[in-house]
Amino acid sequence: MGRAAFKNLFLRPGKNKDKRIKQREVVSDRTVLIVDDSRTVVHALKTILEQAGYSTLAASDGKRGIELAVEYQPDLILMDIVMPGINGFKATRLLRKEQRTEDIPIIIMSGNEQATEKFWGMRLGANEFLSKPVQRGLLFNMLDEFILKNKTLIKSSTEKTTEYDLLYD
Repeated sequence: MGRAAFKNLFLRPGKNKDKRIKQREVVSDRTVLIVDDSRTVVHALKTILEQAGYSTLAASDGKRGIELAVEYQPDLILMDIVMPGINGFKATRLLRKEQRTEDIPIIIMSGNEQATEKFWGMRLGANEFLSKPVQRGLLFNMLDEFILKNKTLIKSSTEKTTEYDLLYD
Protein backbone atom coordinates (compact mmCIF):
# COMPACT_ATOMS: atom_id res chain seq x y z
CA MET A 1 0.00 0.00 0.00
CA GLY A 2 1.42 3.38 -1.00
CA ARG A 3 2.06 6.23 1.41
CA ALA A 4 -0.83 8.33 0.07
CA ALA A 5 -3.27 5.44 0.29
CA PHE A 6 -2.19 4.73 3.87
CA LYS A 7 -2.68 8.40 4.84
CA ASN A 8 -6.15 8.40 3.29
CA LEU A 9 -7.19 5.59 5.63
CA PHE A 10 -7.15 8.03 8.53
CA LEU A 11 -9.08 10.87 6.95
CA ARG A 12 -12.59 11.29 8.19
CA PRO A 13 -15.19 10.88 5.47
CA GLY A 14 -16.39 14.19 4.11
CA LYS A 15 -13.57 16.16 5.72
CA ASN A 16 -11.19 18.38 3.78
CA LYS A 17 -7.53 17.28 3.83
CA ASP A 18 -6.40 20.83 4.59
CA LYS A 19 -6.96 21.76 8.22
CA ARG A 20 -7.19 25.49 7.56
CA ILE A 21 -10.63 26.95 7.97
CA LYS A 22 -10.01 29.67 5.41
CA GLN A 23 -7.63 29.21 2.50
CA ARG A 24 -4.86 31.81 2.43
CA GLU A 25 -4.62 33.80 -0.77
CA VAL A 26 -1.31 33.76 -2.60
CA VAL A 27 0.28 37.18 -2.42
CA SER A 28 3.14 37.74 -4.83
CA ASP A 29 3.37 41.51 -4.53
CA ARG A 30 4.19 41.63 -0.80
CA THR A 31 7.71 41.66 0.58
CA VAL A 32 8.81 40.76 4.11
CA LEU A 33 12.24 41.69 5.46
CA ILE A 34 13.61 39.18 7.98
CA VAL A 35 16.28 40.60 10.29
CA ASP A 36 17.80 37.82 12.41
CA ASP A 37 21.34 36.60 13.09
CA SER A 38 20.27 32.94 13.22
CA ARG A 39 20.61 31.34 9.79
CA THR A 40 18.24 28.58 10.90
CA VAL A 41 15.47 31.03 11.81
CA VAL A 42 15.98 33.01 8.59
CA HIS A 43 15.84 29.83 6.49
CA ALA A 44 12.69 28.58 8.24
CA LEU A 45 10.89 31.93 7.92
CA LYS A 46 11.94 32.37 4.27
CA THR A 47 10.67 28.88 3.46
CA ILE A 48 7.20 29.30 4.95
CA LEU A 49 6.79 32.85 3.63
CA GLU A 50 7.91 31.99 0.11
CA GLN A 51 5.62 28.93 0.08
CA ALA A 52 2.76 31.31 0.84
CA GLY A 53 3.78 33.57 -2.06
CA TYR A 54 5.60 36.35 -0.21
CA SER A 55 8.87 37.77 -1.48
CA THR A 56 11.55 37.86 1.20
CA LEU A 57 14.69 39.79 2.02
CA ALA A 58 17.07 38.81 4.81
CA ALA A 59 19.68 40.56 6.93
CA SER A 60 21.85 39.09 9.68
CA ASP A 61 22.23 42.28 11.73
CA GLY A 62 20.41 45.52 12.44
CA LYS A 63 22.65 47.71 10.29
CA ARG A 64 22.08 45.63 7.16
CA GLY A 65 18.38 45.38 8.02
CA ILE A 66 18.08 49.17 8.08
CA GLU A 67 19.92 49.45 4.75
CA LEU A 68 17.61 46.90 3.10
CA ALA A 69 14.50 48.53 4.56
CA VAL A 70 15.48 51.95 3.23
CA GLU A 71 16.45 50.58 -0.18
CA TYR A 72 13.59 48.13 -0.84
CA GLN A 73 10.71 49.50 1.28
CA PRO A 74 9.30 46.08 2.34
CA ASP A 75 5.68 45.70 3.36
CA LEU A 76 6.64 44.34 6.80
CA ILE A 77 9.76 43.70 8.89
CA LEU A 78 10.31 40.71 11.20
CA MET A 79 12.99 41.92 13.65
CA ASP A 80 14.96 39.81 16.12
CA ILE A 81 16.12 41.57 19.30
CA VAL A 82 19.49 40.04 20.14
CA MET A 83 21.92 40.52 17.23
CA PRO A 84 25.54 41.59 16.82
CA GLY A 85 26.19 45.28 16.23
CA ILE A 86 22.89 47.15 16.14
CA ASN A 87 20.30 45.14 18.10
CA GLY A 88 16.62 44.93 17.23
CA PHE A 89 15.55 47.65 19.67
CA LYS A 90 17.98 50.20 18.25
CA ALA A 91 17.23 49.19 14.65
CA THR A 92 13.50 49.61 15.30
CA ARG A 93 14.07 53.06 16.81
CA LEU A 94 16.23 54.12 13.84
CA LEU A 95 13.68 52.82 11.32
CA ARG A 96 10.93 54.83 13.03
CA LYS A 97 13.06 58.00 12.80
CA GLU A 98 13.76 57.51 9.07
CA GLN A 99 11.06 59.15 6.95
CA ARG A 100 11.12 56.43 4.26
CA THR A 101 10.62 53.59 6.77
CA GLU A 102 8.57 55.15 9.57
CA ASP A 103 5.29 53.58 8.43
CA ILE A 104 6.55 50.04 7.72
CA PRO A 105 5.01 47.61 10.24
CA ILE A 106 7.63 45.95 12.46
CA ILE A 107 7.08 42.73 14.38
CA ILE A 108 9.70 42.15 17.08
CA MET A 109 10.65 38.49 17.58
CA SER A 110 12.43 36.97 20.56
CA GLY A 111 13.04 33.58 22.05
CA ASN A 112 12.88 35.20 25.46
CA GLU A 113 9.27 36.17 26.10
CA GLN A 114 9.72 38.59 28.95
CA ALA A 115 7.34 41.44 29.61
CA THR A 116 10.22 43.96 29.53
CA GLU A 117 11.25 42.95 26.00
CA LYS A 118 7.68 43.25 24.76
CA PHE A 119 7.25 46.58 26.57
CA TRP A 120 10.45 48.13 25.16
CA GLY A 121 9.81 46.79 21.68
CA MET A 122 6.37 48.38 21.59
CA ARG A 123 7.63 51.57 23.20
CA LEU A 124 10.35 51.96 20.55
CA GLY A 125 7.85 51.63 17.72
CA ALA A 126 7.24 47.95 17.02
CA ASN A 127 3.69 47.07 16.04
CA GLU A 128 3.63 43.64 17.66
CA PHE A 129 5.69 41.07 19.56
CA LEU A 130 6.09 37.46 18.42
CA SER A 131 7.78 34.82 20.57
CA LYS A 132 10.04 32.11 19.16
CA PRO A 133 9.45 29.43 18.16
CA VAL A 134 7.06 31.16 15.82
CA GLN A 135 3.55 29.75 15.50
CA ARG A 136 2.82 29.65 11.78
CA GLY A 137 -0.87 30.55 12.06
CA LEU A 138 -0.19 33.48 14.37
CA LEU A 139 2.55 34.76 12.06
CA PHE A 140 0.24 34.72 9.03
CA ASN A 141 -2.57 36.39 10.98
CA MET A 142 -0.18 39.20 11.93
CA LEU A 143 1.13 39.50 8.38
CA ASP A 144 -2.37 39.70 6.94
CA GLU A 145 -3.48 42.21 9.57
CA PHE A 146 -0.54 44.59 9.36
CA ILE A 147 0.14 44.46 5.64
CA LEU A 148 -3.53 44.86 4.75
CA LYS A 149 -4.00 47.64 7.32
CA ASN A 150 -0.86 49.46 6.15
CA LYS A 151 -1.80 49.22 2.46
CA THR A 152 -5.32 50.49 3.26
CA LEU A 153 -3.92 53.46 5.23
CA ILE A 154 -1.50 54.37 2.46
CA LYS A 155 -4.24 54.07 -0.17
CA SER A 156 -6.71 56.18 1.82
CA SER A 157 -4.13 58.87 2.58
CA THR A 158 -3.20 59.19 -1.11
CA GLU A 159 -6.88 59.30 -2.08
CA LYS A 160 -7.57 62.08 0.45
CA THR A 161 -4.61 64.07 -0.83
CA THR A 162 -5.88 63.70 -4.38
CA GLU A 163 -9.41 64.84 -3.41
CA TYR A 164 -7.98 67.79 -1.47
CA ASP A 165 -5.83 68.79 -4.42
CA LEU A 166 -8.80 68.60 -6.77
CA LEU A 167 -10.99 70.72 -4.49
CA TYR A 168 -8.47 73.45 -3.75
CA ASP A 169 -6.43 73.77 -6.95
